Amino acid sequence: MGLIIRSSAIHAAGCYATSAIRKGARVAEYTGPRLTKAEADACYDDLPITYLFGLGDGSIVIDGHCMAMFINHSCDPNCETDERNGRVWIRAIRTIAPGEEITYDYCLYDGDEDEAVCNCGAATCRGTMYSEEETRRRKAAARKAAQRSKAAQRKKTVRRVAKKSKKRRPRSSPRKAADLTGAPAGRRAANDNSGSSIAAVR
Repeated sequence: MGLIIRSSAIHAAGCYATSAIRKGARVAEYTGPRLTKAEADACYDDLPITYLFGLGDGSIVIDGHCMAMFINHSCDPNCETDERNGRVWIRAIRTIAPGEEITYDYCLYDGDEDEAVCNCGAATCRGTMYSEEETRRRKAAARKAAQRSKAAQRKKTVRRVAKKSKKRRPRSSPRKAADLTGAPAGRRAANDNSGSSIAAVR
């Protein structure tokens, strides 16, 4: 069994079989330095592409430096990952023909705001490299965020309408204002030009 790296229609470079690979065979091992999640975040926080593989609960990751790091994602893969005793193997789940690109489902679970768009082109493509569970979680979070945004917008609208209504409150007529001050309406109108009685009207 042999592997070769060359350009891929899925993403940049990919890993290809140079000879037939039987179902169940180990295709490659995912190797590299072990880092804590915090260390990996610090190292790659500003980089758009990483080759990190989470072990177990994800608190430790493998920083890929191997042939397996070039294996691309597919929603209809020909391989799967098999973690045993802290080691990660890429195992064929069907017979792979010579020249076929090696793929497995990344099942991403930690990508912040990155959409992780999938370009595998499979008929069953789900449009993202995130796992189905993570996709459901993100959709639920997005719905909650949209609901909170709408609620906040409604509150702002109510406040604006209330303020607008207050400004449009009708003013007292000159005659009524004059009656309140005890002065005749005609005298009141004449005093408006001097400014001495304007405050009573307002």
